[in-house]
Amino acid sequence: MLFNNSNISDSPIRQKIREFYRIDESVAVEHILPLAKVNPEAASRAWEKARKISLKIRRDESGNGAVDALLAEYTLSSEEGVVLMCLAEALLRVPDKHTQDALISDKISQGEWRSHLGSSDSLFVNASSWGLLVTGTMVDYADEREKDSFDLLKKIIGRLGEPVIRKAMNYAMQIMGEQFVMGETIQAATEHATKQDRQGFVYSYDMLGEGARNMDDADKYFKAYQVAIDTIGAVSLASGKDDPRRVPGISVKLSAIHPRYEFAQKQRVMTEAVPKLKALCLQAKKYNIGLTVDAEESERLDLSLDIIEAVFSDDELAGWNGFSMALQAYQKRAIFILDWLHELTVRVGRTMMVRLVKGAYWDTQIKNTQKGGYQHFPVFTRKASTDVSYLACAKKLLEYRDTLYPQFATHNAYTVATILELAGNDKTSFEFQCLYGMGGSLYDQVVASENVQCRVYAPVGPHKELLAYLVRRLLENGANSSFVNAIIDDSQPVESLLEDPVEKMTRLTDKYNYQIIKPIALYHDENGVGRDNSKGLDLTDINMLTPLKTSLDNWVEANQFCESNIPEGAVAIRNPAKQSEIIGFQRHHSKDDMLAMIDTAQTAFASWSQKPVSERAALLCSIGDILEHHRDELIALCIKEAGKTTQDGIDEVREAVDFCRYYAQQAI
Repeated sequence: MLFNNSNISDSPIRQKIREFYRIDESVAVEHILPLAKVNPEAASRAWEKARKISLKIRRDESGNGAVDALLAEYTLSSEEGVVLMCLAEALLRVPDKHTQDALISDKISQGEWRSHLGSSDSLFVNASSWGLLVTGTMVDYADEREKDSFDLLKKIIGRLGEPVIRKAMNYAMQIMGEQFVMGETIQAATEHATKQDRQGFVYSYDMLGEGARNMDDADKYFKAYQVAIDTIGAVSLASGKDDPRRVPGISVKLSAIHPRYEFAQKQRVMTEAVPKLKALCLQAKKYNIGLTVDAEESERLDLSLDIIEAVFSDDELAGWNGFSMALQAYQKRAIFILDWLHELTVRVGRTMMVRLVKGAYWDTQIKNTQKGGYQHFPVFTRKASTDVSYLACAKKLLEYRDTLYPQFATHNAYTVATILELAGNDKTSFEFQCLYGMGGSLYDQVVASENVQCRVYAPVGPHKELLAYLVRRLLENGANSSFVNAIIDDSQPVESLLEDPVEKMTRLTDKYNYQIIKPIALYHDENGVGRDNSKGLDLTDINMLTPLKTSLDNWVEANQFCESNIPEGAVAIRNPAKQSEIIGFQRHHSKDDMLAMIDTAQTAFASWSQKPVSERAALLCSIGDILEHHRDELIALCIKEAGKTTQDGIDEVREAVDFCRYYAQQAI
């Protein structure tokens, strides 16, 4: 499979975006540091404002909220917190009850759960302890009879069995659903929002679902979006407002409306997904509400920008200013995407809304890069660097308010205070955003005292769809470095949470976080000794893909054969995907030839076995290096001779390189 890049946008700004996709982290940080700096007077005022806001958040005892209480009880720095996340994420993929029970038995035996009983006043936390709150009798019995137990949950399982725990987990999920989901249907969600009637707050509804797996899924999600837009549109019309910035909107995932939403399927996606997104936008235009294209994994961004450009530029959407996209600040290229969006809106002559987020797929981005053997990560490895990127993007967004409407999604009081300071007196040309069930005290203050609108990102869907969304939220906010987590920890002074990320990153000599293992060092020990991981090739990185295609095309051109080129007695080797294409030839050896080769091999083995292990290992490593050096040629052979896809060809070469290095290391 060879790619065709002829339709790929190659504007200077898009090229700069690609250059920063997997750029060295130090280069990316040094670029954004000066862009994120705030003058000392403004920074001082922002710090004082953030301190005042944070003190009130703590006084309001936001830790009694469902999310805050859960994060406080099961932090990701605790063994139980990690077990909880592993269990929750794994259960998402386990369809049958028997395997769920086995998984529960395995996971919950790993934690010291007894210490969490009664330590929180939150019913949510106790119910979320995965089975402890089945009935009051069970908890009482355990407290009275099993006080000496080192592992209470294990005792309960032995007495009652995993099915009881599983049912209790389902009960806990229902409680979570009430806390995190605005409603199980869009109708229920909009009715809930209408009852709340919070002055200064509007909503953006997110239809839960983790992407279409087939076209039936895509059609189901597409129809759900259509129903949701009609429902939200009716609410908007009833409000009497006619401005997408002041009425509820909807968030759409491109992966939900097309099952093959991936870079390798660009032509098909552009043909099939663009009309779908356009249809939803036209429907939103009819009601003059906002529609946000939600952020997804970094490898889909370049394709997303092509889709966004195609739909946003369509003349049928003229007069509608409700188009929005989500931008992830943890990506190294985020700052240049804003330049591209500004250029696009100026060229089209229409405004766009931009939701600036920090990013919710960090763990996936890190692990996929390590697994893929890529040179650099697409995201920053230090949280402070992401914060710097967020501030740099926020400043640029505020500068581009002529055609971009900033939507700042954050729960960090220092970030909020800094944006308020940078924005000046115009409080209507931007808004803040928060997640439903989070940030209540923070934005109650901001809306009341600053008169700035806040949009609540409100998930909608059945509770069975909640788990993946919940896991992302907890991974995002459950770390000790998270403001949401730290603000409820009374042991930390509020002032310690208000450090300027620009100052912090300026002081640090190493911009890269060496606790995050680089892909090449995945098999090194703590002393940096071990075999190098084989180098991968990211087929979503156009700067890598273009030279690969050129190399493959050159190899194909240099290895063209026709029937007349085949020597007498030789057999043609044909491309299995295109039988008319001859890529080489081979001769079959006679029995005598084979016996001679066996004798040669036996003779060679006698001398080979006498060589020192270190010399043989060095030769194996050298073979691995040579294979890696000739990677493109070997990939071409995999494609043309074995009929493999490009990715399969890359994986075949990497496996051969890894085996050489692995056996060399094992021999030593």
